[in-house]
Amino acid sequence: MEPMSRPDEPETDGRRKRRSGAKYLLGLTTCLVILGGTGVVYFHDYSRADTPPAPAAAAAALPQVVASHPLEQDLDKRLGFLGQFSAVDRVELRAQVGGTLTEIDFKDGDIVKAGQLLFVIDPRPYQIELDEAKAAYETATARLALANRELYRAQALVRGSAGTVEDVDQRISDERGAQAAVDDASARIRDAQLDLEHSRITAPFTGRIGDHQVSIGNLIAGSRAATSPTTLLATIVSLDPIHLDFDMSEADYIAFSAYRAQQKGALNDQVQLALTGETQYAHDGVLDFVDNAIDRSSGTIHARATVPNPDLILTPGEFARLRVAVTAPAPTLLVPDASVLPDQSNYIVLTVSPDGVVVPKPVTPGDMRGGLRVIQSGLSPNDLVITDGLAYAAPGSKVRVQNGDIRFASAQQ
Repeated sequence: MEPMSRPDEPETDGRRKRRSGAKYLLGLTTCLVILGGTGVVYFHDYSRADTPPAPAAAAAALPQVVASHPLEQDLDKRLGFLGQFSAVDRVELRAQVGGTLTEIDFKDGDIVKAGQLLFVIDPRPYQIELDEAKAAYETATARLALANRELYRAQALVRGSAGTVEDVDQRISDERGAQAAVDDASARIRDAQLDLEHSRITAPFTGRIGDHQVSIGNLIAGSRAATSPTTLLATIVSLDPIHLDFDMSEADYIAFSAYRAQQKGALNDQVQLALTGETQYAHDGVLDFVDNAIDRSSGTIHARATVPNPDLILTPGEFARLRVAVTAPAPTLLVPDASVLPDQSNYIVLTVSPDGVVVPKPVTPGDMRGGLRVIQSGLSPNDLVITDGLAYAAPGSKVRVQNGDIRFASAQQ
């Protein structure tokens, strides 16, 4: 061991080198202790050049995606519209006779049946008119019987040369006048009966009634003449079936007309409906009316479907989405909606080429069918579409593919 130098001993080059070597050995020892404490042994052969990793390790490093060929189904092409329900029948209940309102026999908003009593106007004045008409009829009938007997006697006297022809003519005239009086009295009876019946206002059909516009005790103005002022009592609308009104654009109408010309059948197309808040088109209807002219100001044509409403859940004024078929069923490609990605103003689908490279393809998407997105153009049945792992699939990069499965939900067709 080298003897310790004295503090006042001058430092030589040899001493400086020995001290530097000691520091190097101390640092190396410290590094080995730290590495040994962590359980890691690092060794690098600087005599050999770096070699690439094994192929299996490189493949394991590639991101994995799930991909499948587009699902192909025979589907018809449909057009979607927004429609609004309206009542098949709507009536304003107005009085046909005047008087004091004495009864209201419904609750506002009730479903009323055809023939159900709704309002009663004081019937006593009309009962009096009917009794007077019946009395007038009895009087006229008695005069007709007398005129018939007098005509018979006059004719008998003429046959016995005891009477004159002029007397017979007079009796015939009296008999005809008496018959006219009977007919007039009979008509007055029917008129009085009609007024009496109109004092009881009933529902003309089954439907929902609105709120009453008058109260008991109000004096009602009524008339059977359409030009006379009358009092509005309430409104009633039918509910089953119900109309769904919508408008077609000119382009949609041309496509629809071309399809109808190919079918050469009656206008009885089935339509599917989805109410507000519904995601599935769970209601059916029949397209039964298309107007005869396109509106010049809007460029649309009015159309209408009739929808059964046995549960009375559909209400006039409510909105609904509907779909109308415009082509016959044809092979159609479908992919999950999440696989269709927006690209500025266009849409793309990420596919995988045979060598595992991600290739974006511009597509034209259509509507949703069976829970899947219709692809109108841009894809072929042989394309491998990425359905899961889109976050790891950068265009131009390589990926590992796991086979997936695209399924059609018939309940959402």
